Amino acid sequence: MGWFWAEQPVSSAPATAPATRYGHAAGGALPPPGCPMHQKTADVLKPTSPPASTPPASCPVKHQTNDAQSAEQPQQKEQSAFSKLNPLNFMFHSISQERAPNQTYALPTTRDPSSIPKGTGDGNWEYPSPQQMYNALVRKGYTDTDITAVESMVSVHNFLNEGAWQEIIDWERRFSRGLKRGWEVSKRGEENAAIELRRLEAQEGRLPEEPKLVRFQGRPGEMTPKAAIMQMMGKIYPSKFETEPPFDRHDWFVARNVDGQTKEVRYVIDYYSGPPEPTGEPVFFLDVRPAATPTGAAERLLRWGGDVWWRASGGQVREEKHDMKSAN
Repeated sequence: MGWFWAEQPVSSAPATAPATRYGHAAGGALPPPGCPMHQKTADVLKPTSPPASTPPASCPVKHQTNDAQSAEQPQQKEQSAFSKLNPLNFMFHSISQERAPNQTYALPTTRDPSSIPKGTGDGNWEYPSPQQMYNALVRKGYTDTDITAVESMVSVHNFLNEGAWQEIIDWERRFSRGLKRGWEVSKRGEENAAIELRRLEAQEGRLPEEPKLVRFQGRPGEMTPKAAIMQMMGKIYPSKFETEPPFDRHDWFVARNVDGQTKEVRYVIDYYSGPPEPTGEPVFFLDVRPAATPTGAAERLLRWGGDVWWRASGGQVREEKHDMKSAN
């Protein structure tokens, strides 16, 4: 997930959705190790088998060094490594559409547009073509990748990103106009949230301004606190909480309009794979929520707390009894 590049004109080809579903729960097996979507971007800068006379490429992430080491390493080399990456998504500015060495199977070079607006306001983010995806895999050292599966990988990748964005849009519609309004939507539980949201939007006479994706970052090696807690709970209560860890984690930075001012909100996304459908179709689950900043934590508490209280207090039964009394 997260392989957007937006430097080329947006393709008019329609997006292809694979037979895959996403949700909020977690479970199932990990994706195949050849999948590029849970690999560190920094790995791309490392050659897979450098010649003996060529020193290994340095890590593009700046690590702490002493003064002597800093003096020995020219600053220009560090800048050169960073200059290869797009600061909006920590991916390369462009990936070749040319065939990889020894590639005999032709891959499409068409790039599908996403539905996700860029923070710059100049169109939407764009997905890589299957050829670009394969070139990136080869560049990362996955030379044994089944090239005939690359198109399916791109479809799954695009589909999951679209699902993640829809979750963010739903969250923004609920909370972008403040915690009080968010509580009004959440207090009758998730089962009634869509009804409450439509009611409020009808009263207000307008929809919230559409959010925009400013930038994003894949962090597959860093487990979120929530995912870590779920893993711990799985060890304590395996019958109820045991699940495989997420195979990927992303941070998406979203521009939210607050009273005419733009506020940047960081969303955290955990990607899980679940048991396949009986037909063999893959299943993925996304856990999308704002990061646990003071505001983000309050939003999460209101949404989760509203749903728990509604169900625990018998809210639906209570309303049904009230309706019956009113009818009589």
